[in-house]
Amino acid sequence: MTRPSEVPDPIPFEHDLKHAAYDPDYANRFWRILVEENKIFRDFRSRFIGKASPIHLFWGGFDLAVTRFSGRPAPIHPGTPYGARFVDVEAYSYEVNSCGFWPGGGQVIQPVFYAYTYPEPGEFREYPIKPQEAFYHAGMGEFLLPYEVVRLAKSPYDILM
Repeated sequence: MTRPSEVPDPIPFEHDLKHAAYDPDYANRFWRILVEENKIFRDFRSRFIGKASPIHLFWGGFDLAVTRFSGRPAPIHPGTPYGARFVDVEAYSYEVNSCGFWPGGGQVIQPVFYAYTYPEPGEFREYPIKPQEAFYHAGMGEFLLPYEVVRLAKSPYDILM
């Protein structure tokens, strides 16, 4: 398949002239962010003794993520916007807690760190979190923390952990 996933109105790659811009400086900056986040996510993942995914890049949303699995079966997932339902049903067949870095797009334009669970436990969205710039995005069902807050923090590592 040469068509991207997880995006509205996907254009087959070989016909996509709309997204053909390339800026080597921005590509290098993004790569450096992913390299640094990979180190932090590796430490975060290592603190969990249960089943966890490898650190992985979702090419649809271009987000770097790590997921922890509880081992308890989850209700059948309803599917995600623009995603393949059969993938979502399998990916969320057990309770998960996932976190990652996303460069943004759609409902959230700025780059953010995110965290979500499936299924979402009661009162999850009201859970008090730090730092104060982090917030629950009801449309996405995720807690978000702007990248800029982390980048400017005294210790980006500590704020994410």
